[in-house]
Amino acid sequence: MNRSLASVIIVCLTAVAATAQDKPRVSPTQTVKAQIDGADVSITYGAPFTKDPKTGESRKIWGGLVPYGQVWRTGANEATTLTTTKALEIGGTTVPAGSYTLFTLPEEKGASKLIINKQTGQWGTKYDQSQDLARVDLTKKTSDKQVDQFAMAITTGSKESHNLSMRWETTEFSVPIKVKS
Repeated sequence: MNRSLASVIIVCLTAVAATAQDKPRVSPTQTVKAQIDGADVSITYGAPFTKDPKTGESRKIWGGLVPYGQVWRTGANEATTLTTTKALEIGGTTVPAGSYTLFTLPEEKGASKLIINKQTGQWGTKYDQSQDLARVDLTKKTSDKQVDQFAMAITTGSKESHNLSMRWETTEFSVPIKVKS
């Protein structure tokens, strides 16, 4: 292969890669932040929609797109990341300061679980159970209000009333969160 042909191929490949990076994601990245008793806590996740991005049709989320009894990446795209500057207690379990990946194990009946995993930086579907720090019970509530885009929140209140919650479709999962004393 001559040098000019190789140069043309490299320029074309670079242009294709740059164009692919500029393309907006179907599930945008969201970050929620809170300060809880002096700890900076953030969660970064992909926020998919109830409607199928290709057809625009509504999808059944829980028990459909997100099957019951199977580990779910808790969002879309890259793995959902929780970062904290101080040790937390999440659902009664100590989570040291640092970064973690959050997965969810939804159940139709019985307790769904939030999985706090020590592996970080992976694509969302790359789950290694041997890296689990903990699995904690989630409280599940059903709402009449439809939530079209998956949303996570850290609500802060009095010293003992902080929650990490996830809402999508007509379901909300939550778990208490506080700074470890």
